[in-house]
Amino acid sequence: MSKQRVILLGKLPPPYMGPAIATGIILNSELARRFDLIFLNVKANDSIDTLGKWNLSKIFKNVGIYFNLFGLIIRHRPHLVLIPISQTSTGFVKDSVFILISKLLGRKVIVQLRGSNFKNWLASASGSVNRYVRFVLKRTQGVIVLGNNLRHLFGDFYRPEQIFVVPNGANYQVPQRNVSSDEPRILYLSNLLASKGIQDVFDALVILSQKNVRYSADFIGEWLHDDTKAYCLDLVKRYHLPVRIHTSAESKNKFQYLANADVFVFPPRDPEGHPWSVVEAMAAGLPVISTDQGAIVESVQDGVNGFIVPPGNPAAIAEKLQTLLMDKSLREAMGKQSRSLYLNNFTEANMVENFSRTFQSVIGH
Repeated sequence: MSKQRVILLGKLPPPYMGPAIATGIILNSELARRFDLIFLNVKANDSIDTLGKWNLSKIFKNVGIYFNLFGLIIRHRPHLVLIPISQTSTGFVKDSVFILISKLLGRKVIVQLRGSNFKNWLASASGSVNRYVRFVLKRTQGVIVLGNNLRHLFGDFYRPEQIFVVPNGANYQVPQRNVSSDEPRILYLSNLLASKGIQDVFDALVILSQKNVRYSADFIGEWLHDDTKAYCLDLVKRYHLPVRIHTSAESKNKFQYLANADVFVFPPRDPEGHPWSVVEAMAAGLPVISTDQGAIVESVQDGVNGFIVPPGNPAAIAEKLQTLLMDKSLREAMGKQSRSLYLNNFTEANMVENFSRTFQSVIGH
């Protein structure tokens, strides 16, 4: 019996961002053996710096991608086309062309949102944009979101049975811990952006240092705004913070950093999807301090495998860090809970099962 054909639109690294990482994992997973996955790379940016910026070359590149989709559908006659959608007006218009091409050629379409800012964007957009979004989404058979608490984002567009939940999931091999010091270590792994809570973490470290709490901290990521970089580095210099800041090149060693860490902190201020860094920290058996953004609270259960703090609140971050840094048994207990939650919910097998059920449900209707 031939496998059902699914055209999957997506991007592959670089740049190394959540959606691109997810696409790579999907294409190399068991899902590619259960279905005949036909991949169309829709990437028009090779670096974070060019995101959201348009030029003639990028326009021609996107037009070429539209023609590529047209040709793939004609050749393969897929049972389903999976299309990621953006949360900006320009991005959604660009993505909507993929949807309309697929419908013109009589294909079933499911869209996927890898974020949680959809409603906020529409609330700030014009009436004509809202009408266009409704017009386009009516031509699709459903939507995939990253967590159950994100289903509400599409309650005005789809029936409940058309909203599918597929959290991020992957298989990770975590090396043995390789640290000689017993000083507790904090790890932050993401781009060094104010929106990701980086300034709040540095402010929290100042509070810890002023209380003479022992710790060391590693940060892995890129500075994308000079003012944020200047703010944080000034705190390091003024308060002699025991931190090490590594470029994203060190991401190749991130699982050794995770294995060596005692606490993972990622407290974004702005909406998120289901951050891969949180999944990775749970796979490494770390307690996690984060905020209630996107689907994070479906991974980080407050008081169970970490703590949820209010966004933009360094004092709360410092309080929870101090609690964990000064209580090794609590760190270990919460870390075990993280590992258990990861194994039960966020492995590659979990993700493959969720995608398979979603594809079968949409294709079968």
